This record gives sequence, C-alpha cells and structure tokens, in this order.
Amino acid sequence: MAEDKKKKNVKKQDEKKNVTKKNDAKKKDTKKKVNTAQTNKKTEEKKSLWVKFRIFCHGVKSEFEKVHWTPKSDMVKYSIATIVFIIFCSLFFYGIDVIFALIQSLFN
Repeated sequence: MAEDKKKKNVKKQDEKKNVTKKNDAKKKDTKKKVNTAQTNKKTEEKKSLWVKFRIFCHGVKSEFEKVHWTPKSDMVKYSIATIVFIIFCSLFFYGIDVIFALIQSLFN
C-alpha cells in the first residue's frame, strides 16, 4: 500500500509538471503574438499616407482584374427585362389605384 501511495504521488507530481509546462507554452505563444502585433504596428506607423494609399490602389486594381464581367449582349437583355418589369408593375399598381378610386367614388 505504501508503494501505491508513492506511485500516486509521483503521478500527481508529473501531472502538475505537465500542466505548468502547458501553461508556460501558452504564455510564450501569447507573448509572441503580442510582439508580432507590436512590430506590425510599428512598420505600419512608419509608412506614409501616400504609400498606404498606393498599396490600397494596387490591391483594388488586382481585385478588379479578378472580376468576371458579363458580356454586353447579356447586360442589354437584363436591362430590357428590368425596364419591362418596372413598367408592368407601375401599370398594375396604377390600375389597382384607379379601381379603388372608382369604388370609393361609388360609395360617396
């Protein structure tokens, strides 16, 4: 029984060491993350406003080139369909308005 207690104590001590090692590793990782964030901020602060603007414009241009543009013929079709739909809806609601106006005039 004394040996079992010793083994349990040794296991507990080993577990405690492992936990402290894990905690130390986590602390080091967070310190590294903080340090890299601080260095990134320092390098960003050193860049002038003009340089930042040029980097932004370069990024916009590269993303703009990745866009898939619809062919002109399809755009004309979609535009015509949209205009026809708008005219149809306008006439529909105008008709509903006229009908309600007639009904209202009958009861007055």
